[in-house]
Amino acid sequence: MFKHKTADGKRNICGEKIKNLRKNLPSKVSQRMLAEMMQLKGIDIDKSAIKCIENGTRYVTDIEIKAFCTIFSVSADYLIE
Repeated sequence: MFKHKTADGKRNICGEKIKNLRKNLPSKVSQRMLAEMMQLKGIDIDKSAIKCIENGTRYVTDIEIKAFCTIFSVSADYLIE
């Protein structure tokens, strides 16, 4: 079965941006803390899933992208460009 991947083999195009946004937040936010923030938005996700998203080894759903946009106050276009 064909798996969609970027030219460099990653399964998402927003992981690096999410990682940079998380690290550039005013207070130090760990992957676990980001997972908790996502859970408060109604997204069932844990630290290991955040790690996989940031590393590009996990797909990101549109619902998750919407929650990330809310948390980081960015547009979806920013995350997927």
